[in-house]
Amino acid sequence: MTRDDTDPAIEALAFEVALKELEEIVGRLERGDVPLEESIKLYSRGDLLRRHCDKLLKAAEAKVERIQLAEDGSAIGTAPLDVD
Repeated sequence: MTRDDTDPAIEALAFEVALKELEEIVGRLERGDVPLEESIKLYSRGDLLRRHCDKLLKAAEAKVERIQLAEDGSAIGTAPLDVD
């Protein structure tokens, strides 16, 4: 798989599932007891999982809205969150 490829199985994962798998991969790689070839495969899958999680987080951020309050403190509406 090249860096620009996507994996439909990964694309279908919920954020929490993808993050858990990514954490498991990082843990295995940090222990250093994985053969080189398997390490390369794990690293590649981890990179795809990281990019998928990042994409999901950015999509969630785009949906977050800031609640606008009136002078008396009551909610009067929402506005897009300024992510800059």
